[in-house]
Amino acid sequence: MTEHILVIIKPDGMLKGHAGHVLARFEETDLVLVGGRVVKVTRTLAETHYAHLKDKPFFAELIRFLMGEFHDNHDMVLALVFSGDDAVKQGRAIAGATNPELAEPHSIRGSLGRVTTKGVFENVIHVSSDPVEGEREIKLWFAPDEVAREIFPVKNINGRKEWL
Repeated sequence: MTEHILVIIKPDGMLKGHAGHVLARFEETDLVLVGGRVVKVTRTLAETHYAHLKDKPFFAELIRFLMGEFHDNHDMVLALVFSGDDAVKQGRAIAGATNPELAEPHSIRGSLGRVTTKGVFENVIHVSSDPVEGEREIKLWFAPDEVAREIFPVKNINGRKEWL
């Protein structure tokens, strides 16, 4: 079944120049890149993206991390949309476990991530956890006309496309 996922190369990955490597790892699969953009992450975007974690003790740190505050205010990320059969399963396997120390060595997080001496997970990327989250995240980070294929239903409002 075709699924759609959001992949974000986080500030640590961007600062260390890992965007090309991450993109290549995903391009080596049968997943299709259908959207991409460099985004300056605002507090509102980060908090909305991670809203499901707002009650966790690490929420504030997570928001600051995605906004680039731990990386010399390198506040840009590369947001990508991939489509394909079992995209979630494929994407999560490529990414590896959230904790880089527990990730398979050949995964992105296992080979490029680290846990800092302060206990911060520098895990390079975010990958949607399931198809429902993938749709929510893609609609948050992208407008319909920023995705090359019509992956979700849209409506036209005054000549402008909007997600349903």
